[in-house]
Amino acid sequence: MKTRTPISIYIIVTIGLTIMAFEMFAQDSGYFTSPFFWALLLIATILLLIMNTIGDLVENETFSRLTETEKKAYLEEKSIPFYQKLWNSAVKKQSQTEEKDILIDHGFDGITELDNSLPKWWIGLFYFGIIFCAVYMFAFAFTDYAHPDAEYDKETKFMLASIIEYEKNAPTINLETAKYNADYITEGEQLFKTNCVTCHGDGARGGIGPNLTDTHWINIKEKSLFKNVFWMLENGSPNNPTMRPFIKEGTITGRDAEKIASYIYHINQEKTPVTEAQGGAAPQGEEVKWENNNQ
Repeated sequence: MKTRTPISIYIIVTIGLTIMAFEMFAQDSGYFTSPFFWALLLIATILLLIMNTIGDLVENETFSRLTETEKKAYLEEKSIPFYQKLWNSAVKKQSQTEEKDILIDHGFDGITELDNSLPKWWIGLFYFGIIFCAVYMFAFAFTDYAHPDAEYDKETKFMLASIIEYEKNAPTINLETAKYNADYITEGEQLFKTNCVTCHGDGARGGIGPNLTDTHWINIKEKSLFKNVFWMLENGSPNNPTMRPFIKEGTITGRDAEKIASYIYHINQEKTPVTEAQGGAAPQGEEVKWENNNQ
């Protein structure tokens, strides 16, 4: 008669498998706060306790039919704690007398083989791996769990929603509060390509609109280049209706204009101008010496 696994082990395993299943199939449902999740665990625990009670009854009935020697051996084995048995099955070595009982009747070159049973912890991990693999493959095949593309889309939507929420609550950027920021250059370039490249050309070298990389400007409304670009994006050009007031029209926000102005400041003040020989448009307007101030 073998001793039974403690009920606490079954409860721990059941909780672990339940959490794993919810994590794979309902990870976005907030299951830890769901009454259904806790009700399911409660019902499973009650069923395990009922099964354990029935097991105790069966165990007692079977024990009563054992001989005195069998009862003594069973009680000795049962007195050893469960985790101690696991440890012993992993590290305990047999005595020479015990090895004779499990020695397999074959060998080679003086090497013999023992018919040892596998440690219980090893067997437990083996079966757990099989169950986990089956559940994982099912979740991967029929849900979005562990799909890189689905996780990427989820994170993208979350980040975009966070940006939108931030834009709603962030202070409004206007001509007075706008400031140059080198971290905005890359994003400003993308915004420039979306809104400005049709007229000002790739890299702002000019086209229908003037070359923004040289020192000549048609509209001069501010003392600093950065502020002047922001003013143009907000109010448009008084000389050319094609240059619309993007901010006032609602095409871009003040924060977008701040990024575009940072990009134009960067290519105008921190990089070499694109000349006519290099494919840039001819200078237009008057030559300007901006204040040494990017704000």
